[in-house]
Amino acid sequence: MLQATDEQIIDILRMETVPALGCTEPVACALACARCQEELGGIPEHIKVYVSGNIYKNGMGVGIPGSGMTGLPIAAALGAVCGKTQYGLEVLKEVSVSNHLELAKSLLKNHAVDIFLKEDAPDKLYAEAVCSRGEDVVKTVIVHGHTNIVLVEKNGTAVYRKDYTPEVTEQNRRTELSVARIWKFIHEVEIQKIEFVLKGAEMNKAISDEGLKSEYGLQIGKTLKENIEKGLLEDDFLNNALIRATAASDARMDGCEKPVMTNSGSGNQGITVYLPVVVAAEQFGCSREQLIRALALSNLIAAHIHYYMGHLSALCGILIAGTGSASAITYLMGGSYEQLVNTIKTMCSNLTGMMCDGAKQGCALKVYSGVSAAVQAALLSMKGIKTHDDGIIEDDIEKTIRNVGLIGTAGMEQTDKTILGIMCRKQRME
Repeated sequence: MLQATDEQIIDILRMETVPALGCTEPVACALACARCQEELGGIPEHIKVYVSGNIYKNGMGVGIPGSGMTGLPIAAALGAVCGKTQYGLEVLKEVSVSNHLELAKSLLKNHAVDIFLKEDAPDKLYAEAVCSRGEDVVKTVIVHGHTNIVLVEKNGTAVYRKDYTPEVTEQNRRTELSVARIWKFIHEVEIQKIEFVLKGAEMNKAISDEGLKSEYGLQIGKTLKENIEKGLLEDDFLNNALIRATAASDARMDGCEKPVMTNSGSGNQGITVYLPVVVAAEQFGCSREQLIRALALSNLIAAHIHYYMGHLSALCGILIAGTGSASAITYLMGGSYEQLVNTIKTMCSNLTGMMCDGAKQGCALKVYSGVSAAVQAALLSMKGIKTHDDGIIEDDIEKTIRNVGLIGTAGMEQTDKTILGIMCRKQRME
């Protein structure tokens, strides 16, 4: 099989690192509603949104930027009121403009927004908005990717349609990629071709700063920092990596209006892929070029693993993002390819099985676990300590990665249903 070219790898890097404002699952719903509003030529009078279980799960308890509220209904309403599809995952960037929030709240007050779980959704990432205004009805369907609009219908007639079969469009995009090819790429690629990754570092540092200023979410980052100042914790690499990442997650999950750079469609994973690497580069006195190459490595390893699991599953993606940052930390510490492989295996031995029970403030705790594991995996690998090739770990690193993907898909399918059932039962009781 032919190896991916540098250009193809750069395309993957660009595709999987996209700015987003707010949790990307509610954003997908908002985007679908925004597209309906644009076709209707005005704010819908009635909104119905049908979503897959994973979007339903990730939209229940997460803060929506600029609203002070949580959940899919306000995300859908805001998308229908002020969303602009040209902004992509930043579709809600104009929430604070004019009286948009009041208009969205009035839709909720008038019971004009309904959210439904679509049991037979064709993909784990599926959002369908059906909006009406007067005699006109518009339907917009998003599938497989958070911004991947495949159908827009007005009054039963398709005004936009895109044939999309993941197996066809992605078959040769990443199967040619491997850990070895990524390692070769980040050492040889011309630095100016990948320096765009620094934008993500600056973006995610900015929301981390915001998380340390105010009392967002569980205040994990803020609390860690305060305890360093009290002398209860050490001012060291691990704690600073934890502070940076959890503060960003605290802010994001509580509805902060600053965007983040995502990885594989997830803001928390983007935070985990970027910020520990930034802290490591600062700690080790690395050059700008070393940081750029490390950030590219972190993002690409995470994207490569995600290929075998998809963007949404019952397996928490922080494991994957943490594996990306652990790989980059190993690189910044002067690690070899063999040590990189051992780092990835250690991460797969450690956090595989950590479940996703929806997007919420508590996701910052999982970011904490992922970053902590990442730092420890890199340190162990640099000392020559590695996991044995047992359990789900195989001598071949690509087979190990496929095993993780298998666990996150077929292996945890019933877990996903059980989690969703518990969350739906709780919601009915409230």
